[in-house]
Amino acid sequence: MALPRKLRNYAVFKDGISYRGQVSELTAPTLTRKMEDYEAGGMGGPIKQDFGMEALSLEYKMAGWADGTHTGFGARRHDATMLRFAGSLDNEDTGVTDVVEIIGRGRISEIDKGAAKAGEATEHTYKMELSYYKEVLNGQTIVEIDFVNMIEIIDGVDNMAADRAALGI
Repeated sequence: MALPRKLRNYAVFKDGISYRGQVSELTAPTLTRKMEDYEAGGMGGPIKQDFGMEALSLEYKMAGWADGTHTGFGARRHDATMLRFAGSLDNEDTGVTDVVEIIGRGRISEIDKGAAKAGEATEHTYKMELSYYKEVLNGQTIVEIDFVNMIEIIDGVDNMAADRAALGI
């Protein structure tokens, strides 16, 4: 019987600075394909044509005010900020701790300070627009997307290799 791996603990690093104990939640990007209906004469119905990836963004929530959290907001570079999520997963089938890592590079597009009330916890939400995203499980790359360099690796398959070869890059 296979049991699901559950996140036991995690730490978040922004631009190499540890925010351990301060990031209460991280939402990884939703991977979405840009699809469009196509139907022509002689077809019995539409098919979805794939036009690549939709934009990627991730969100994280800070438990209150922390130093350095605004870095990357209004940045001119598409990859000005790097966020790294390192997590430990319980694998109850094996008793071994599995390791998950998420790396995102981009820029902060939104900072929501939420409500502040004396004597109560505050939570600030940050949204990052990504030009690079990587997800690694136990040292194996599951997803690597680099929009600028036309890299899209999903479970070991480089979906953009033929395009790069056709363009001579």
